[in-house]
Amino acid sequence: MKAVLLTGIRQFTIQQVADPTIVNDTDVLIRVKMVGVCGSDIHYYKNGKIGSQVIQFPFIIGHEATGIVEKVGNKVTRVKIGQRIAIDPTVYCANCDQCRSGRENTCRNLKFLGTPKQLNGALCEYIVLPENCCYPISDKMTFEQAVLSEPLAIAIYSVARSRLPDNANVAILGVGPIGMSVFCILRIKNVGNIYVTDKIQERLDFAQQLNPEWRGNPDLTNVVSEINKREPLQLDVVYECSGDTTAISQAIQLLKPGGILVLVGIPEMDEISFPIHELRRKEITIINVRRQVRCTQKAIDLLESHRVNMNAMATHHFPLEKTAEAFELVANYRDGVMKALISID
Repeated sequence: MKAVLLTGIRQFTIQQVADPTIVNDTDVLIRVKMVGVCGSDIHYYKNGKIGSQVIQFPFIIGHEATGIVEKVGNKVTRVKIGQRIAIDPTVYCANCDQCRSGRENTCRNLKFLGTPKQLNGALCEYIVLPENCCYPISDKMTFEQAVLSEPLAIAIYSVARSRLPDNANVAILGVGPIGMSVFCILRIKNVGNIYVTDKIQERLDFAQQLNPEWRGNPDLTNVVSEINKREPLQLDVVYECSGDTTAISQAIQLLKPGGILVLVGIPEMDEISFPIHELRRKEITIINVRRQVRCTQKAIDLLESHRVNMNAMATHHFPLEKTAEAFELVANYRDGVMKALISID
């Protein structure tokens, strides 16, 4: 089959590789139709790693994927051949203490699509995954929407983890694809004022469609001062979706005593520092988000019912042969890109 391999920092090569095969009775062979470029993919593209997860080149990345069932194992009942599916990229063991307690996202034996030393990614013609990673979608759902169900599932999980109070005043720091997905979920919740920040003006402009109370660029204005002027009692919850350490500091300054900081974004560095005395005096709760758990079907349902509309986020489309162009666009935040999608025919 044809695959796009990351062969070095910012280097892709298209090659013929062996087709994957069904090994287990619950395996599904999927013909990949579309893959989204995620921020974590960009970390691998630019740096070759995320923390201790270091790529040994060459490697296939990509995990926001959708496709069509090509073949199934003998015991597969969840999907059938020819069915269109959205994909949950998490493969868990179902046997460890984490899985047994409902935390499949922190499975002791977790394997994730497109992650070094775990599973090859989806930037290729075919992949094999267990049937519990495959979610049927209706004919009215587009492949673009199926791809976007993956970041939306993370947003659903992030908001659920935040224990959002009724009428909470909140901020989203970083309104790229994940931040905008969080915004979409907050818009169907009972919230108060929503403030958004980003260093990219096109993303602030894009966020305006969901009518934030205020939006600002931290490179051009003091966002802490501006938001605190509007919210003298400060905010209940801040979702940090950029991975920027400066934004984490801003989040702490924006939160009221007893407030909740939700860390959704992935920093590029391995260690960060916190203003520990402000955290302590305010008794701020910090919640880390590790992808999502059991939220894929919820995301699909929201998109299919049109309670959440993310169609505008699919801003750029590329064929597989132009994967490098897609990654350069996203890595450099060009042309107002929100989500670049790669089609595989």
